[in-house]
Amino acid sequence: MISLPSYTHSLSEVQARIEEIKNKSLRNFSSEKEAIRFALHCIDLTTLEGNDDVKKIEQLCANAALYQTAAVCVYPVFVKQAKQLLQNTSIKVASVAGAFPHGQSPIAIKVAEVEYAVTQGADEIDMVISRGLFLEEKYEVVFDEIVAIKKACGEAHLKVILETGELINPDYIFKASMLAMHAGANFIKTSTGKIAINSTPEAFLVMVDAIYQFYNETKREIGIKPAGGIIDVNTTLLYLKLLENTLNINWLSNVFFRIGASRLASHLYHFIEN
Repeated sequence: MISLPSYTHSLSEVQARIEEIKNKSLRNFSSEKEAIRFALHCIDLTTLEGNDDVKKIEQLCANAALYQTAAVCVYPVFVKQAKQLLQNTSIKVASVAGAFPHGQSPIAIKVAEVEYAVTQGADEIDMVISRGLFLEEKYEVVFDEIVAIKKACGEAHLKVILETGELINPDYIFKASMLAMHAGANFIKTSTGKIAINSTPEAFLVMVDAIYQFYNETKREIGIKPAGGIIDVNTTLLYLKLLENTLNINWLSNVFFRIGASRLASHLYHFIEN
C-alpha cells in the first residue's frame, strides 16, 4: 500500500499566506522588468487545439524563437516538425501524450503514444494523471501508470499534470504531488488548460509546499509548471513571489520552473520592450 502524507494547512490558511506574500517585494530581481524577462524565458509556448496545423506550428516556433521561451508544447503529430524548426536553438520541444487531456485510456495506449512522441524527437513529455482513479484512492494504480510512462520517456523529461481544478481540495493536491514525485516525475504541473478551473495561486502554493517537503526528504529537486489562465504581468509576478518565498534560488531557473501559456508570452514581451 502507498502511504501519502496529509497536508497540514486548510484552504483559508493557504489563502492567508498568499495575501501575505502578495504584498512582499521581489527579493531576487532588481526590477519588475528583470522578473518578467526571467518569466518569459520560462514559458512553454503552447498550442493544443483541434485546428492545429503545420502553419500554426510554424508560427508557434517562430514566436518561441523571438521570445526565447524555454520550450514549445504541441501534440505528438507535430513534434517532428517543431524539432526541425527549432534545431538550431536551445528551445525544447515538449509534447502532451498519454491520453491528454482526460487520461481515460488503457495504460498500453498511453505508453504507446508517449513512445511515439519520444521517437519523433520530444525532449519533454507532459502527461496527465487518471483523476478518477486518484479520487477513488486507487493510488497504486495511478503510481504504476506514472512509472510506466516515465520508463517510456527514456531520456525525455516527464511533467506530470495533476489537473488541480478537479482534485477539489488542498489535501488531494498535496497527495497527488507527492505521489507523482515518488513515481519519477521531473516536474509537477497544475493543469491541462482544458477545464474551467486551471492554475490557481492556491494550488500552486500547495504544490511548492509538496516540492519543499519532498526535497527535504530526498534531496531531489523537482520542477513545477503552472499552466492555464496565467495571462497578464501581475499574475506572473505573483507566481514568482510565491516561488521565491517557498523554495530556494535553485528553482529560479527554467530548469525547474516553467509556465504553460499560449497568450502570455506576447504580453510579457511587450511589457519588457515598452
